[in-house]
Parts: sequence; structure tokens; C-alpha cells
Amino acid sequence: MPSRHDGPVATRTWFVATEDHAHGGGATLIGFWIYLMSDALIFASLFAVFGVLGRNYAGGPGPKQLFDLSLVALNTGLLLASSITFGIAMMAMESDRVKRTMFWLVITGLLGLGFLCVEMHEFAELVAQGATPQRSAFLSMFFTLVGTHGAHVAFGLIWLVTMLIQIGQRGLRVENRRRIVCLSMFWHFLDIVWIGVFTFVYLYGVIR
Repeated sequence: MPSRHDGPVATRTWFVATEDHAHGGGATLIGFWIYLMSDALIFASLFAVFGVLGRNYAGGPGPKQLFDLSLVALNTGLLLASSITFGIAMMAMESDRVKRTMFWLVITGLLGLGFLCVEMHEFAELVAQGATPQRSAFLSMFFTLVGTHGAHVAFGLIWLVTMLIQIGQRGLRVENRRRIVCLSMFWHFLDIVWIGVFTFVYLYGVIR
């Protein structure tokens, strides 16, 4: 237990940690880490299959003919920026600043939505060119890998909107803090996966 010399910040932190432990926060975080590891295995499997089938074009177009790296770089910038804004939201949450936390979470959501819009535009352009998942094994795995990541981002946005509603109604309670921490882990995990997608699928595909 904190002593009287530790100050109000240390005392408040100790009580928050104690209350979070009492509500099963430690078990929640461990469970979420296990989920992230299982999700990492799913993406590792998709990367492995893409590595095997990534050059099977079936006489169709390949990465050099299909990918616009400037568009992909824009998308990468949006997702990286959203991780930064999420980090700012986490710092605001640690300072008990509800409105500032919600503001930066909204900015994060808008950047994530922009990422999805650019990705859907890219998919629409590919389909318009006849580069559909049925065209080749390469395109099948491209749509599967990138689409799976996009579906995770969409889920993250739904989760983020839900948290904004809960924070607006109940403030930064212990339960909401724990959920925001889990969402932050999930969001940064998607950022790391996307760096792999950008490097392995797009950049390496164009320059090789």
C-alpha cells in the first residue's frame, strides 16, 4: 500500500490497480494476449500461403501491373498516424481527461475509416480491371490476406465507436480503461501486421 509520502498520483494509481485486479482485470488482459497470439498465428499462416502462391499469376497481371505504391503509402500513413493518435488518447486517459481522450479516439477512428475507404477503392479498381480473386492464386491470396486485415480494422472501428459511447455515458471507469487498453493492443497489433503486408505484399512484389 502506498505511504503518505508517495503523493496523490501514486495513491490514485494504487487504488485503480487494486480495483482493476478485484474486477478480474489481470485475467482479462491475459486472455486478450492469448487472443492476439492466436490472431498472429492466423496472419502468419496467411503470409506463409501468400509466400507460396504469390508468384502464381496464371498468365494474368502481377504486382507491378496492379499496385499503385503511392496509394498504398497513403494508406500506410493513415494507419501509422492512427496509432500515434491512439497513443495520445491513452496519455489523455492516464490524466483522467475524458473529453481529450474521446477527441483523440475520434481522430483515430476517422484515420482508420480513411484507411478502409482507400482500401475499398483499391479493391474496386482491381475488380474493374478484371483482377478478381478468381483470376489467379496470387490474387486469391492477395484479397484474402489484405481483406482479412481490413476486416479486423472494421471490427476495431466498431469497437472504438462502442467505447466512445460507453465513455460518454460512464466516463473513464476502471472497466472502460481496461477495455481501452485492450483496444489499444489490438489496434497496434493491426499496425504491425500492416507493415508486414506493405513490405511483403506490396513493396517486395513491385521491386522483385
